[in-house]
Amino acid sequence: MISRRHVLAAGASAASVAALPVLPALAQTPAPAKLKFTLDWARQGPNAYTDLGKEKGFFREVGIDVTIDRGFGSGRVPTDIAAGTYDMGQGDIGPVIKFMAQNPDSDLVAVAIWGDKSLMGVTVRSDSAIKTPKDFEGKTLAAPETDGGRQLFPAFAKANGIDMAKINWMTVTSDLREPMLVQKRADGITGAVTSTSMSLKNIGMDVPQQRILMYRDFNVDLYGYCFLTIHKFLAANPALVRNALKALFKSLVYANNNRAESVAVLKKIEPLTDVAIETERQAISYERMVISDYSKQNGLSVVDPARLTRVIRTIEDAYGLPPKLTPANVYTDAFLPPLAERRL
Repeated sequence: MISRRHVLAAGASAASVAALPVLPALAQTPAPAKLKFTLDWARQGPNAYTDLGKEKGFFREVGIDVTIDRGFGSGRVPTDIAAGTYDMGQGDIGPVIKFMAQNPDSDLVAVAIWGDKSLMGVTVRSDSAIKTPKDFEGKTLAAPETDGGRQLFPAFAKANGIDMAKINWMTVTSDLREPMLVQKRADGITGAVTSTSMSLKNIGMDVPQQRILMYRDFNVDLYGYCFLTIHKFLAANPALVRNALKALFKSLVYANNNRAESVAVLKKIEPLTDVAIETERQAISYERMVISDYSKQNGLSVVDPARLTRVIRTIEDAYGLPPKLTPANVYTDAFLPPLAERRL
């Protein structure tokens, strides 16, 4: 039997519920988009900007949860991107163009070319008899097969009349490249000067003991680093790529203006980092690749189509490939952040 007291209590309870304010549904914060990004080489001063950007929250603020892995040479970056191992990456544009020319179905596309000058070259001992490009004939050069300098050596050879059949290659892992020169087991080593010069210095061969033949000083005009992805990923994730580029350029610019801070973040991630070496390595990267009269005037990744065409033809010609690629095949600027965000 239901008593009058129970009815009144139930009515009071219902009235209390009705009197409660109606709360809006809580907004659901979307989960950050995951992005797998590969560097071109080991974590060093030149690429410390990526970890600095992650530490500062530049990726997080545009809704990206980024994973950044070390790389094993600019020649491997396009392979890993094309295979889907990574969504995006950075590397020298030269090996990227080579890979595209040799693999026309690779689906690769550069979404930024921010290195105005190439860092690639060959380093020998300062007391070496090698003083001109032709002097490399009959000599032994050490490098990993995926090293950007090795992959672009044929362009250097073609431009300077070097007989490639007279070059002896010693294939080594990245950690053994510099020791081969120090121990005189190789006559020279190829690679980005940021990597080779400072790594040699770190194991006892200071810069005055090195003679560096930069490809760009011997008739090989190439662009430097780029950001890379594939068309399939780009089509499926246009906003993600656009936001990633926004974070990457913000990181690049911030690191240039706060170089000590970026090396400090590198030290935090890699405790064995030599701060002095990486500070110098970082300075070489900015001053000799990123910052130029052209980039200071125009901004980063403002690509000259005529120059890019010449770069493409240089690489195709060096490898005996038919002249098929165009700037539109290689590069798109459609996802870049505003120019104001790409000025150093």
